[in-house]
Amino acid sequence: MEYIKLNDGLKIPSIGFGTFMIPADGTTYETVKTAINAGIRHIDTAVAYFNEQEVGRAVNDSDVERDDVWITSKLWLQDYEYNDAKKAIDLSLEKLGTDYMDLYLLHQPYGKVDEAWNALEEAKDEGKIKSIGVSNMTPTLWNKWVPDFDSIPSVNQVEFNPYIQQNELREILNPLDVKIQAWGPLGHGNADLLRNPLILKIAEKYGKNAGQVILRFENQEEIIVFPKSLNSERIKSNMEIFDFKLTDSEMDEIRALDTGKGSHDPDAPGVGEMLMNAFDVHAND
Repeated sequence: MEYIKLNDGLKIPSIGFGTFMIPADGTTYETVKTAINAGIRHIDTAVAYFNEQEVGRAVNDSDVERDDVWITSKLWLQDYEYNDAKKAIDLSLEKLGTDYMDLYLLHQPYGKVDEAWNALEEAKDEGKIKSIGVSNMTPTLWNKWVPDFDSIPSVNQVEFNPYIQQNELREILNPLDVKIQAWGPLGHGNADLLRNPLILKIAEKYGKNAGQVILRFENQEEIIVFPKSLNSERIKSNMEIFDFKLTDSEMDEIRALDTGKGSHDPDAPGVGEMLMNAFDVHAND
């Protein structure tokens, strides 16, 4: 496993396992255990995924020490008011069955972002969270909120793959040493991306599959990735990206695939309101 150093001095596993849309019917528990057994040491969940409890149980039931597994979770919009955020952080810890989270993010950049960030900063000072960050912040949203924060986020989790490389955002983040975590690092299984002739040509050269080439490209760009799969063989193969290295020219060729357009536009009118009313994360508490 390779690690990437964050601007707070901590080292995060460069590749992890995503649990978005994996149901909490035992499936999350089993797939997270499979991921850990495959050598993955970074699990990404969120309050809004409704599966924190199964993630925590899988980590705690594994043979790996808690300190050796990096757990990321995220605060949902309805809890951004300061006092609600404080309670939500404690509830995430309770559901995960752990004394601390390695990384906790503001899941969406709308509403009382400033109050929520203050709660995260305090929880970090109290040792409940090791690193704090944000998610889905475009350059516009970053510049709206972060200049008024007392501390700089360690990561910004955004959509990233060869077709959406976030170049404008990276120009803002790189001088601050803020790392990008990629959601959708394989384009949500985008057939066009996975069948791209350039990607397939490079894959053939190295005896790899298209997904491994894409993940290796992202890794060499110092992007933190956590692909999701329910297939044990795919989970294992997604880890097998450290035994080859793309050349400078291959990196440039893949960089040229960028379209600047993703599947989600956080700046679009009405997105914040839609997400604010999407669901009640405490409906079953």
